[in-house]
Amino acid sequence: MGRDAMKTHDQLSAHQHEIANLDLRDLIERDDRAATCTFEHDGLLVDLSRHLVTADTFDLLRKWSRERDVFARRDAMFAGDPINTTECRSVMHVALRNQSDRSMRVDGQDVMPAVRAQLDRMRSFVSTIHDGTWLGWTDKKINAVVNIGIGGSDLGPMMATEALRPFHVRGIRSYFVSNVDPSHLHDVLEDLDPESTLFIIASKTFGTQETLANAKAARRWLVEALGSDQAVARHFVAVSTNASRVESFGIDLDKMFTFWDWVGGRYSMWSSIGLSIMVAIGPSAFDALLQGAFEMDEHFRTAPAEENIPLNLGLLDCWYRDFWGCASRVSLPYDQHLRHLPAYLQQLEMESNGKQVQLDGSPVGSGTAMVVWGAAGTNGQHSFHQMLHQGTTVVPADFFIARRPIGDIDDGRHAMLVANCLAQAEVLARGRTLAEVTNDMRAAEDGDEDIKRLAPHRVMPGQRPSTIFAYDQLTPQTLGRLIAIHEHRVFVQGAMWNIDSFDQWGVELGKKVANTLLPTITGEQSGTGDATSQRLIAFLRNGRSHSSS
Repeated sequence: MGRDAMKTHDQLSAHQHEIANLDLRDLIERDDRAATCTFEHDGLLVDLSRHLVTADTFDLLRKWSRERDVFARRDAMFAGDPINTTECRSVMHVALRNQSDRSMRVDGQDVMPAVRAQLDRMRSFVSTIHDGTWLGWTDKKINAVVNIGIGGSDLGPMMATEALRPFHVRGIRSYFVSNVDPSHLHDVLEDLDPESTLFIIASKTFGTQETLANAKAARRWLVEALGSDQAVARHFVAVSTNASRVESFGIDLDKMFTFWDWVGGRYSMWSSIGLSIMVAIGPSAFDALLQGAFEMDEHFRTAPAEENIPLNLGLLDCWYRDFWGCASRVSLPYDQHLRHLPAYLQQLEMESNGKQVQLDGSPVGSGTAMVVWGAAGTNGQHSFHQMLHQGTTVVPADFFIARRPIGDIDDGRHAMLVANCLAQAEVLARGRTLAEVTNDMRAAEDGDEDIKRLAPHRVMPGQRPSTIFAYDQLTPQTLGRLIAIHEHRVFVQGAMWNIDSFDQWGVELGKKVANTLLPTITGEQSGTGDATSQRLIAFLRNGRSHSSS
């Protein structure tokens, strides 16, 4: 950290001590709160009013971001510079949704013609599925699509497909298989007709172990049912960069959709990895998804610091992680269609910024990624919200709420949903004092003994920060904006911590060790793994042999 940045860091530390005892109730009521803590972008409202910050906090955080060259790193990303330094790669997922005529270059080459060509191929293929000109091996129309992938080849497409369920094309059912646990694929295939099922195998290298194991099992299921290896070409397509492996699997190369090494897995739903999304919602809705993300890219690229939504969200995350010691953040979509958003954000943030060294290999001087978790409201209110309100750990919260639901389905329940969302945020911030609890119990004519015994259990400390993301409806365009905001939010965190947000070496070692253990587990050899693993392998192998005898 440079000398100026260290000085600002020290100022922020002192500032945190100064405001630590301020009452969030009082902060919320300040006259300048709306001006300093709310951001609006074309119908999307991001309300930061319930945060443990003042105008001075934001001034210091933005000053710190200038000293950390966050916008310079942002510009380097958009310019196609290899900001993924450990892999010497550009990071250009923004090119995948570029709706302008502006060229975007990697290694001096404009990538936009190739991006647009792949999108056109996707649109053309999806149209043949929808209009029935693409038929299965027995000339049946496709009515079920199973995406087989893992990580970024599953979480993003699955989340977006479920989020946009009201926009699904009729007659097509979407399924996702990721876990190598045989039960996952088995449960999906159990009610499907092989004659009308299409599989999308999503793997950049076409060598991801879990994905290929499931793909081969799906292939066996299909061939056994239809009686011919040639049926594979009518029921399987690939999203990959490895043509030889795709072809050897039996998939025609004209049904291989590709992407590029400058597309990270957790940022890939905008590419051909999003083929399953496009099949579900159609090309026009997919274009709207890209448009929403592009709009937020332009906002992040051009908006000044005082108005820049992803910048200020990322800076708040660093504020809580570095100066308040917050180790987790909870994601609370009060929107059933966004129920998979917390799982998606887990990968986006924790795989990106769960790092312990800076770009130069030296240790980071602070914490990095927070644990991201959560569930859809109002379900979470009846499980873990108790800890959020009265637990000893402060967990910043993100709430997501629409002004109105999609479709004519409201009978008062949406108003109830909104009331619950706002109530949870208000109670987290304001809490309930012992005096307030005592007064309420006296008003209810509770006796002094009950008040003395029960009142402490009903106190809520408050001072729990939260963000409200409010939008008109969860349309494809809105979803695109929300996801792009969080991508850039994670970028800001990584830039502030001076880490590489775009590699994932921590994922690779576990895969490598699993490969060394597998021969011992299958009985092909013995002795791999440490002493504990060998004992566990012996136990698991014995159990398997007993169950099969």
